[in-house]
Amino acid sequence: MHCLAAGLRLPTNALDYTILVLYFAVVLGVGFAARASVKTSLDFFLSGRSLPAWVTGLAFVAANLGALEILGMAANGAQYGAYTVHWYWVGAIPAMVFLGLVMMPFYYGSKVRSVPEFLLHRYGPSSHLLSSVIFSIASVLIAGVNLYAMAIVVEALLGWPQWVAIVVAGLFVLAYITLGGLSSAIYNEVLQFFVILAALVPLTVVGLRRVGGFGGLKDSLVASHGENFVSAWGGTGIGSQNPLGANWLTIVLGLGFCLSFGYWTTNFAEVQRALSARNLSAAQRTPLIAAFPKIFIPLIVVVPGLIALVIEPDIGSVKSGLQYNDAIPLLMSKLLPNGVLGLAVTGLLAAFMAGMAANVSSFNTVFTNDIWRAYLRRDRSDEHYLLTGRVVTAVGVLAGMGTAFIASSFSNIMNYLQTLFSFFNVPLFCVFIIGMFWKRATAPAGFWGLLCGTVAALINYFWLYRADVIAIPSDQGANFVSAIVAFVTGGVVMVAVTPFTRPKPVESLAGLVYGTTAPGVAEPPAPGDEAWYRRPAVLGWSALILAALCYIPFSV
Repeated sequence: MHCLAAGLRLPTNALDYTILVLYFAVVLGVGFAARASVKTSLDFFLSGRSLPAWVTGLAFVAANLGALEILGMAANGAQYGAYTVHWYWVGAIPAMVFLGLVMMPFYYGSKVRSVPEFLLHRYGPSSHLLSSVIFSIASVLIAGVNLYAMAIVVEALLGWPQWVAIVVAGLFVLAYITLGGLSSAIYNEVLQFFVILAALVPLTVVGLRRVGGFGGLKDSLVASHGENFVSAWGGTGIGSQNPLGANWLTIVLGLGFCLSFGYWTTNFAEVQRALSARNLSAAQRTPLIAAFPKIFIPLIVVVPGLIALVIEPDIGSVKSGLQYNDAIPLLMSKLLPNGVLGLAVTGLLAAFMAGMAANVSSFNTVFTNDIWRAYLRRDRSDEHYLLTGRVVTAVGVLAGMGTAFIASSFSNIMNYLQTLFSFFNVPLFCVFIIGMFWKRATAPAGFWGLLCGTVAALINYFWLYRADVIAIPSDQGANFVSAIVAFVTGGVVMVAVTPFTRPKPVESLAGLVYGTTAPGVAEPPAPGDEAWYRRPAVLGWSALILAALCYIPFSV
């Protein structure tokens, strides 16, 4: 993904630029408005734990609906076809429901300010520091990837040099997060969610009309790529060949369990939104509310990739000069008039900024609370940590600008990110889930499980896969296998180390292990005490059933 095709320059005019300028003005206005609510470090890092569930829920899904989601999943749709929906209905919804129903009571009830801080309470300083450093580095790298992806799109669509796009967008994100902290980021993410929808829905509708609706789209793809290309499960039997390079077992275990649960339940850029909710019930409902729009995101992200393949059958080939990553810009250049074009460009920029802001706001929280406050500058005033958070935000954005240029060395950003998740998120999830359900798991077991799981994934990917010691058809297939290896290795090491090490006293595990409750933490209301739409269990099961129903038209 080094650059988009030069021929995709959009015919933008003054109307399109006016829409873009208005959007940036509103973003900064939200930052100034949120500044009045920032009085303490808790306000800056977690919005004072005061936000309603519908706000945190929309921010939860918008934080993920960034540059890589839109460009990457549309590219995957053009390259892999209907298999891409697995990243949503297997690779997101079950994990989001699990986070809301099972894990949020532990996160919120323990009053932690970050995911690594939970490890501090459950396992101790070693696991805490290791996970904090890993997460801080990963956050800056991913923020840079978002900036780089945005820069190459803006260069191709509007003609801005990459460095100008990187600096301008980075400074805007820096301004509104530094001013209003997490509240500013979250309220802007809610705004960005609707701007992204306003950009992508017209693109999908107009595109479907061009190719003859869903029926015409399916007929064209079957004629050119075969039946399996429009079926989510076609050709996924063990030993069968398909473009994704994965069978149903690696899809379910590698993507649906290890990668998915590892990302959605331990990635603080997402969990932070739920921790800012006003109470435990709102925190639980945050990922569940987010799950409902997430179910339908493939219609505005994956389907445009399929449409682009019909409109430009040679996309992804040397003959056309277009990469799969060009799918969304291609449709924008061919289908949208001025005005709507400006809205689409604004939606893309909103997506890039949402993804970067999520990583920067989580980075400043983890670095300030889990590294600076915990190990470098203890027992300072709250004003000191508030100032540190603002300074670290600036450092994070500037570092992201630097890593944006580093990202240009990777040919496929989506594969690169999935690889990072298999290295770091999956071992972390393994340690979390075992610690949550097994009281006997010890601090040394947590540290060595996290370290060994990470190393095992690295060995599988770089030594076994890249050196062709084992044959895996694609990078994504290798990521699924690496995720399984990381989880199994981490779990085996924890089980092996635990019997030889001393566990923490049972009383210190209150609120940290399943079946225990932290003293003084209010339980969620009984099911009969709230309306049905406020009950986490009802929302969770509804999301799972709806996601399963969405699979039907993609599986026949």
